[in-house]
Amino acid sequence: MKGKSIVGLLITTAMMALVGCSAGNAETDAGVDLKPVIYLYPTEDNTQVSVSLDYNGDITDLIPEFNTENTWNVTANKDGKITFEGQQFDYLFWEGVPKYEYDFFTGYCIKGSETENFLSEKLTELGLNEAEKKEFLKFWLPDMENNPYNIISFQDKTYRKGAKLSISPEPDTMIRVFMAWYPSDTFIKINPQMLYTPERKGFTVVEWGGNRVK
Repeated sequence: MKGKSIVGLLITTAMMALVGCSAGNAETDAGVDLKPVIYLYPTEDNTQVSVSLDYNGDITDLIPEFNTENTWNVTANKDGKITFEGQQFDYLFWEGVPKYEYDFFTGYCIKGSETENFLSEKLTELGLNEAEKKEFLKFWLPDMENNPYNIISFQDKTYRKGAKLSISPEPDTMIRVFMAWYPSDTFIKINPQMLYTPERKGFTVVEWGGNRVK
């Protein structure tokens, strides 16, 4: 890790120290877009792919770093393995502090004890495969399952507008799953959210991430 990645790590570490929490706990970074990870599944091995991120916010971490302005230029294989300047990655990783707010006009109020089953069902509905879903749950569930309730809203237009991805060659399928959420001591009534199940076909790009907004 170097350059912006080191600066981002120092910033994140400082934030964690201020709130007295340990690294690796998603609850530490309330208000931060955490672990948006981008998977690339081209239809042919050794496919040259350019991924650009136009983010309305302050990027705090990148793995690997961009190798041109706001852009990763990589080689991707059908199995999802990504090669960047001689190193292999399972996905592209970024984190940042957004300059916009997420909405909860629709969503779900879920008991902490029921969050794992709920997320497992909804992530499948949103198009994640088993491996992607497992990684999502591994990262987020520890900070959610012991809360009385979790208020969850999967973001669409707000996130896509605030964190624009441009990819060349253009993917046939683009799946972006971003969960805004916060814990609650009481049940909160919220309008139910309608979700769309995409069909994974051709060159597929998948991204997932989230933000514990408060």
